[in-house]
Amino acid sequence: MSQSNLSTAVEEVASDTILNTAAQEAATDTIVNIDLKVQAEKGPDLRKDHPKSHALVWGEFKVEEDIPESLKVGIFAQPKTYPLWMRLSNASPAQKRGKLASDLDPDVRALAIKLLQVEGDKVLDDEQETQDFLLINHPVFFVRDAQGFANLTKASVGQANEEELRSLQPTFEVLKAVTSKQVANPLLIQYWSTTPYQLGSVSIKFSVKPHEQDTPGSPPTSETYLREAVVEYLSEKGKDATFDFLVQLYVNDEQTPIEDPMQEWKEEDSPFIKLATITVPAQKFDFEERKRLDEGLSFMAWHTLAEHAPLGSVNLARKKVYQEIVKARRKYAQHRIEEPQAHSSVLDDPE
Repeated sequence: MSQSNLSTAVEEVASDTILNTAAQEAATDTIVNIDLKVQAEKGPDLRKDHPKSHALVWGEFKVEEDIPESLKVGIFAQPKTYPLWMRLSNASPAQKRGKLASDLDPDVRALAIKLLQVEGDKVLDDEQETQDFLLINHPVFFVRDAQGFANLTKASVGQANEEELRSLQPTFEVLKAVTSKQVANPLLIQYWSTTPYQLGSVSIKFSVKPHEQDTPGSPPTSETYLREAVVEYLSEKGKDATFDFLVQLYVNDEQTPIEDPMQEWKEEDSPFIKLATITVPAQKFDFEERKRLDEGLSFMAWHTLAEHAPLGSVNLARKKVYQEIVKARRKYAQHRIEEPQAHSSVLDDPE
């Protein structure tokens, strides 16, 4: 290649990078502006996303001893047990202050985990000793990139044009699939990260799989039946809930793409590898002090060690969106939590 052709090629790559960066930033700003407006209208102290909690429970995250050497990175560098908070929720936003969507309505079920006493430099500086993991009960995400994320956000408030709505047809199919799932107990279903993350020098997706599987019975009738199911399991029956923390490794762009979270990383292409065991002991959690603690916590994919940093366009958009939403909410939250503490320090049992 001649020097002039090489220079032209470099300029084209640089131009594409600038355009991609500008498009990413524009899409992210669209999401932020709409979300902040909705949050302000419905209650600036309320969670914009996943406001309905089924439980905030404490437990532990035990890193396995026999994981592959190449995966001994970050929190998995050595066998260790971390205290954690786990939050189970619905994804639907609040309908208005004091009115959350019924559990009987089709919805996405979500799992958020916050590890505590995690040493090391964090990507964000608002929490010094935490590592968060966010998951939903479906193996793929709803949108492909930040622009799709922005289009979906616009559609949610009636601002999407016809072209944007047409582009969201694959998104609506995914939403239909995930919201049609019948869930009897959110402790007993599998959850997926859907988006990719770093694990040192490799790329992964992760999943949390319960040891006991969900067995739906007669159709529920209560609008809060999912919280009631967790209360029955952990508090009334006094059972522990245990889970495997699993990862899948990046193989190639065709089978395990980084920039398309709408494509599933199939287990036959990238088998699950167990890195840790999560245990949530039998406990009481359905009381006001725990609910206040629940509201005071924030879960964010970017509460992370650099070794576990999120990857891809969707996660990059999430970084600014989540930060801005949390910042706005914390201005009004009565029980603001600067640095979450383990249950052994909080000791919020009702007795």
